Amino acid sequence: MAREVISIFVENQSNVLTRIASLFGRRGFNIDSLTVAKTNDPTISRITVAFDGAKTDIHQIMTQTAKLEVVKDIHRLSTMNSLYRELLLLKVACDKTNRSGIIEIVNIYRGKIISLSKDNLIIELTGSPEKIDGLMNMLSCYDILEVCRTGITGMSRDSYDTTDEDEE
Repeated sequence: MAREVISIFVENQSNVLTRIASLFGRRGFNIDSLTVAKTNDPTISRITVAFDGAKTDIHQIMTQTAKLEVVKDIHRLSTMNSLYRELLLLKVACDKTNRSGIIEIVNIYRGKIISLSKDNLIIELTGSPEKIDGLMNMLSCYDILEVCRTGITGMSRDSYDTTDEDEE
């Protein structure tokens, strides 16, 4: 099983997300991350889905998803030729004794403190899933109060290629 990320361009209408998600569920795929937003064309939305699957299963789920009439285009985002990003909002308990240590870690990861009070701070970080995981790991020794992650969104560096990454 390998982590797969696919980008699906769909008609921007009600129930499309439900249809896509239920198709994955019926086929036994657990969606790890799901992001959806309108594209530069307001009639089209982009759905980015991250999930684990075997190579043979990937082809099957992409073929079945492409058959839905609301799907305009679907692409597998290769790990070697795509950029992945996530947004993290993280609330950490702090006081005057540990605040500077937390801020130092956040600065190393190039995060931002977007809210500060006497007893907590809220951190914003955008980056690769590995960068997000790294910050979370470094701050795990502090009292994390709340975590909100957007999930993976991704884009191919080049024009979409119809050849399979394994064939290259």
